[in-house]
Amino acid sequence: MSALLPSTKSSQLPKVARQPKPVAKPTPAAANAAAASFAVLTAKLDYMTQAEVNNVRSAYRFADEAHLGQLRNSGEPYITHPIAVAQQCAEWKLDAQALMAALLHDAIEDCGVTKPELIERFGAPVAELVDGLTKLEKLEFNTREENQAESFRKMLLAMARDVRVILIKLADRTHNMRTLSDAPREKWARISSETLDIYAPIAHRLGLNTTYRELQELSFQHLHPWRYATLTKALQKSRGRRRDVIKRVQAEVETAFKTEGIAVGISGREKTLYSIYRKMDEKHLSFAQVTDIYGFRVIVGKLNACYTAMGVLHQHYKPLPGKFKDYIAIPKINGYQSLHTTLVGPFGTNIEFQMRTEAMHVVAESGVAAHWLYKAADPDSDASQRLGTQWLQSLLDIQHETRDAAEFWDHVKIDLFPEAVYVFTPKSQIMAMPRDATIVDFAYAIHSDIGHRAVAAKVNGEQVPLRSALHNGDVIEIITSTVASPNPGWLGFVRTGKARSKIRHHLKTMALAESQELGEKMLTQALRAEGIEKLPEDSKSDRPLWEKILRFSGNRSRADLLTDVGLGKRIASMVAKRIVVLLAERGEKPDGLLLSRERYTAHESVSQGSLLLDGTEGASVQFALCCKPIPGDGIVGYLGRGEGLVVHTDDCAVAKRLQHRDSERFIAVDWSDEPTRLFETALLITVANGKGVLARVAASLASAEADITHVNMGQERAQDATELRFGVAVRDRVHLASVLRSVKRTPSVLRVQRAKPGS
Repeated sequence: MSALLPSTKSSQLPKVARQPKPVAKPTPAAANAAAASFAVLTAKLDYMTQAEVNNVRSAYRFADEAHLGQLRNSGEPYITHPIAVAQQCAEWKLDAQALMAALLHDAIEDCGVTKPELIERFGAPVAELVDGLTKLEKLEFNTREENQAESFRKMLLAMARDVRVILIKLADRTHNMRTLSDAPREKWARISSETLDIYAPIAHRLGLNTTYRELQELSFQHLHPWRYATLTKALQKSRGRRRDVIKRVQAEVETAFKTEGIAVGISGREKTLYSIYRKMDEKHLSFAQVTDIYGFRVIVGKLNACYTAMGVLHQHYKPLPGKFKDYIAIPKINGYQSLHTTLVGPFGTNIEFQMRTEAMHVVAESGVAAHWLYKAADPDSDASQRLGTQWLQSLLDIQHETRDAAEFWDHVKIDLFPEAVYVFTPKSQIMAMPRDATIVDFAYAIHSDIGHRAVAAKVNGEQVPLRSALHNGDVIEIITSTVASPNPGWLGFVRTGKARSKIRHHLKTMALAESQELGEKMLTQALRAEGIEKLPEDSKSDRPLWEKILRFSGNRSRADLLTDVGLGKRIASMVAKRIVVLLAERGEKPDGLLLSRERYTAHESVSQGSLLLDGTEGASVQFALCCKPIPGDGIVGYLGRGEGLVVHTDDCAVAKRLQHRDSERFIAVDWSDEPTRLFETALLITVANGKGVLARVAASLASAEADITHVNMGQERAQDATELRFGVAVRDRVHLASVLRSVKRTPSVLRVQRAKPGS
């Protein structure tokens, strides 16, 4: 009511007109009361029913009471912030639940309101939205970064389930950025960087281009205030110089369309300061060299008219070659559709034109929010399905494979690519991929199994490496194998979060499975050394026994214990001794004959028999790089803490040092009679320097059926005699001897030997 008093007085007292100051400038208290009033929001709720408006009003009253006494940095009542966030959501025509959540979004975090209280008062959907927007308690984490990563994960997963979460969050961040000048100066850089790195890309990914541009501008303004001010001045001067050109172009274009009888809406478009700055920075240009600052949007009635309008423009001005993009036929990942063409206008000025329909324009500016804008007109619209929801779904897939918050956030950041390339499957299906994505990314985008089993690829009919980058228009065929599995080296070049998380998950799972298998083998052999024929089964009858074993070891399950044994976190002999004790308690005694035989045949230093290796053990068994053992070498096994089993030659200096320090972690290992793969070793070859000597040595290695894994020629200048170091893969020592003989017979070879550790 107080807001109405000045106008009432002015109608009663004519002399007030001579003293306008109290009317023109209300007191700060009156201004704050007006800003904090529900009336500022009411005008934007005309698309809602009265019942929905009443629900929003009740949420406002609750929030107003909860935030009573709290002030913002500007001195305004805190409730002005939730109202501003709700206003933005109302502009996107979000439903009543979203607006209620927008008004209550800080209630849990800042006011001590609980989630059950919100459920009781406003229902579960509203409470879930507010909870998704609430940051996690800082006390749970060691660092600010850890807390932030976990909070982002929580928000993004809530968003994947309900996209309204991120829309409210973006509205919240936009208002915070608009009022950032009121915050302490030392916070500007951190908040602006976070907005630029995280929230602006998310807005772009969801097609909210108006919000995306505003967040970029505000971040730039507070991150680099001096640069922002300088560019603002330069742009103002440029406007004055180019005003005549723009007016002339607009008049000529309007006349051209009128002549053709095409009804269009034409509006000017100016490049944002941040995009000008980024172009200058990336391409090392001066402001004067950025020519495409101005452009026009042409809004037409129907889809076909977009192409007709482009034809009219191309007849009037000459198009720049290579500057035409059809985002109507092939929309961007975030649902954006438009025709883009750059024309050479008067005085050689480059001007970009964008042609789109009204519906496309709404989507271009509002992205996923367009779903709500169109919902009333078409309830069955699949707009939201088209506008980035695939990405939202992929967040849930990544979460399924990644439990670590920081790792999850890394995957998500990778996926926030603004640019895309468009490629084809062999069946001519178009797929949008992030720029710089590789063949492996494409394989995982089709299906996880195709990614896991990929061994080769053809691009446009030609075979290419899996690490090859994708280009627009490529037709890609993935060649798979049933026995193939992901290579850890792929993590060095894949670009999408989905591919990265799937590869990591598969490698972890594979490593754990292999470690479990190794642990089972080791524990079985340790039990045999104690006179027990086999490991107790994971059966109902043996369950009480396993429960006691797990209480002793501290593991959650039988599989967990076996994995720990395989990784070297538990000593097999100690676990075996405990199992023997527990078996004895239920009346099962060791087999004396087996005990005698195992101890008689065991190595002197070890009492649990030998573990046989054939090369199929995978990541759970590593062959030491210091000595590179091959079948036929005397070997020992070292159970590293968490590293699995590391195999050394028995004369390896590193192994001897470890044995002196950590002898209880060594186990007896031996080669299987039939190894299943090749093993790498190193050769040191001294040659007389001359033409073609390297080719001759390589040919002799190939003739002996040795695979060359790498070659090192050293950095010293060429001399009469040079040492070549080859990495070769051989079957065993017999095969190695054959390789050495073959190389010795080669002309120009003076000496050849297996490289020893340290040589």
